[in-house]
Amino acid sequence: MKNLIYIFSLFLLASCGVFSKKSESESLNYLRDIDSIAIQSASQNATPVIQPGDELMIMVSAKDLDVVKPFNQNFYSGQAVQEALAGGNIVQQPTTAMGPTYIVDSNGQIDFPVLGTLNVKGKTVEAFSADLKQRLTQYIKAPVVTVRNTNYKITVLGEVNKPGQYLIQDGNATVLNALGLAGDLTMYGKRNDVLVIRNIEGQTTKQRINLSSADFLSSPYYHLKQGDVVYVSANSTKEKTSRLNPNAGLYISIASIAITIIALIVRK
Repeated sequence: MKNLIYIFSLFLLASCGVFSKKSESESLNYLRDIDSIAIQSASQNATPVIQPGDELMIMVSAKDLDVVKPFNQNFYSGQAVQEALAGGNIVQQPTTAMGPTYIVDSNGQIDFPVLGTLNVKGKTVEAFSADLKQRLTQYIKAPVVTVRNTNYKITVLGEVNKPGQYLIQDGNATVLNALGLAGDLTMYGKRNDVLVIRNIEGQTTKQRINLSSADFLSSPYYHLKQGDVVYVSANSTKEKTSRLNPNAGLYISIASIAITIIALIVRK
């Protein structure tokens, strides 16, 4: 009878181990070895650039509003952009900075009123804004140019608390920002295996990131680009749990009660 109790006890310990055991490689800590070198390297890839598929809002203004009208031809009041809610859902809401929008074509160009075809591929928003302002000075005195990327979206999937698609208002996001929007990783998320999927000129590329080490701060995938997908893999604990019978918890509870009853009988 004592042997039977011993076997049941081992069964319970093994079952609990499936839920509690966590290896060092699956630590819940981030950036354990962060240092100034990694931060300095990360800053080199910090500024996003315009790429095909981006939707640019371009608003031209000046003291004489009649003069700038030809450069804001496709603008109408009531235009809206999408904003991400905290839960990851995307809804239509009015924006405080409305203006004409232009889709960057596959060649990295837009068709701008009066000026014609403009090449914007690979330029930062700030650089393109300065270039456009310079071009407009031949038509407008002291022009003011506002440029924004209004469809800068990223998607976060896998073992996070709030998976979904998010729109980044300022067009600048990092892997850590994205995970923050998604409510951080769940306890089952694999910190050393976060996948970033990116489309570069029609080619799908990918990079795996280890959040436990600060080395990923110097990766070109740390700063996200428009359309990137961040996928958090499940750790071994979640994989083992998914293979268990959904009634495993009930069986363990029954076994525990049975052991208690047997122990009481043996004592008598």
